[in-house]
Amino acid sequence: MNHMPATSARFIDDYLLYLLARASHVVSAEFHTVLRRAGVAVPVWRVLATLSGSPGETVSGLADACLLQQPTMTKLLDRMVRDGLVKRLPDARDRRVVRIQMTPRGEAMVNDLLAGAKKHETEVLARHPDLDGLAIKDLLRGMIARHRRGKRAAA
Repeated sequence: MNHMPATSARFIDDYLLYLLARASHVVSAEFHTVLRRAGVAVPVWRVLATLSGSPGETVSGLADACLLQQPTMTKLLDRMVRDGLVKRLPDARDRRVVRIQMTPRGEAMVNDLLAGAKKHETEVLARHPDLDGLAIKDLLRGMIARHRRGKRAAA
């Protein structure tokens, strides 16, 4: 893999966490244009994409996956329930836990968007033929998993 040295003396220009966030922001902005044209807000997309293929998620699990605080997620879910995109159900094992599931209307909305997201991902990777998309995904999943294990061990 080619290593490009930082061309600036600014700290952030060679700081891994900034570079990860910036790359995500720049590439995601392209897909966010697709979402805007479809009239779908980014947080709604994240919830629907997270629920796609899932039997249901907890509110805290959705908040974590969608990069939102739990109170913000609760308000978003209130609107999505009102709009008929998701529904709240009691957990089968613990009635105190609420599970969020996508409705048929939510599934219909997200299906075209999922195809658009995969198309966008393919286009992004095609711009970087020197990068192995599967290896990048494995690396990022590994970073996330090790961070979570480290957080649990520290708690």
